[in-house]
Amino acid sequence: MPGSSFGTIFKVTTFGESHGRAVGVIVEGVPPNIEICEAEIQVDMDRRRPGQSKVSTPRKESDKIEIVSGVFDGKTMGPPVTLMIRNNNQEPSAYLDIKHKFRPGHADFSYFTKYGLRDWRGSGRASGRETAARVAAGSVAKKVLQHYGVSVVGFSREIAGIKAKSVDYDIIETPENIVRTPDLSVMDEMIERIQAAQKDENSVGGVVEVHVRNCPPGLGDPVFDKLEAKLAHGVMSIGAIKGFEVGIGFDCVGMFGHEFNDEFYMEDGRIRTKSNNSGGINGGISNGEDIIIRAAVRPPASIATEQDTVTVDKKDDTIEVHGRHDPCITPRAVPVVEAMVAITILDSLLFQEMYKQHRPSEEEMIEFMQKEWGGGSGNEQM
Repeated sequence: MPGSSFGTIFKVTTFGESHGRAVGVIVEGVPPNIEICEAEIQVDMDRRRPGQSKVSTPRKESDKIEIVSGVFDGKTMGPPVTLMIRNNNQEPSAYLDIKHKFRPGHADFSYFTKYGLRDWRGSGRASGRETAARVAAGSVAKKVLQHYGVSVVGFSREIAGIKAKSVDYDIIETPENIVRTPDLSVMDEMIERIQAAQKDENSVGGVVEVHVRNCPPGLGDPVFDKLEAKLAHGVMSIGAIKGFEVGIGFDCVGMFGHEFNDEFYMEDGRIRTKSNNSGGINGGISNGEDIIIRAAVRPPASIATEQDTVTVDKKDDTIEVHGRHDPCITPRAVPVVEAMVAITILDSLLFQEMYKQHRPSEEEMIEFMQKEWGGGSGNEQM
């Protein structure tokens, strides 16, 4: 199936289905001699795994990561790294009664229209289960980014209309913070909104925000490979994401130019910006400030509320989707969005490193211009 790979130098290819034997990922372009082990990756897998709290699906999967290839004696060797997560708690029988009905909000109808068949056991490749492989690859990306001093931090900015007003990185992953909000003052209200929707056999959405800290300037390329375009591609490829913004995002439409523009100043020999409305990106290229992105997470489509639908043989019908589903996917989506951001940033960083290695010197450029155009400074009239 086309579309299962992402990235240019740091390239990830995921495989597997929701109710198949396993899901996994092949990661190409991992630099050699990076120390990595299953226990480190497992930390991120546990952040995404199902059944982790009272506001997530009760499906019990350990999401135990297996390093299949590319690592020897605890270090990457240069060849592709293959990571696999076995499915141990599948229940495809839960879908038997609705296998001939298109579930509203799901990929059932669009997949059937495109391919002439579909995996009715929990959506197959379109299932959120596929994102476990992304998180595994993202964990590797974050480990490599550490060598460049870059960190990627995500959290739930908003759930069911309740917005975090402050950001404290230190409380996002505390055990009691099951919604991964950076503002504990709104945690209980977020949980209450999710549980209320769950009681009503419904679901709610939210907003995931990710910060890339200490990102070097110069990442991204004009015109079609702008960094925010690559980030949008990666984040919007996640099935539950229906919106994307950088920096101040859509709020910029109500501002004047002098309010939106990030003014420059000098600090310890470095060019900085007084504000960060652009989210750390100007002209599609990182400027050295923190990169800030947000992703809109839709309410989960699988709900027990009765809805109208159509069958495979084109007859009107109704449907109720019962089973083990999340009333809100936002907290579990945090490590997934984080992963796609980390993969994108690392791919761009490695591309920039390669560019620097092959970039001609000023002397070589002058020599080239003298040879081709007879010029010396490049400022002559042509």
